[in-house]
Amino acid sequence: MAFNSLSEFLMMGTHGVYVWSAYGFSALALVWLVWNTLATRRKTRDTLRKRFLRNQTR
Repeated sequence: MAFNSLSEFLMMGTHGVYVWSAYGFSALALVWLVWNTLATRRKTRDTLRKRFLRNQTR
């Protein structure tokens, strides 16, 4: 094992702040991407449903 303790692993020498912040930003970006995709899908579905219902009444 490359690290003797959990604290050494978390600090990764002096690079821990950069490594863990990169993981954090990546995780936030993925969460935002999933949320944005679902929100856009919901809006598109609602818009198409309204158009369909409006065209059915003609």
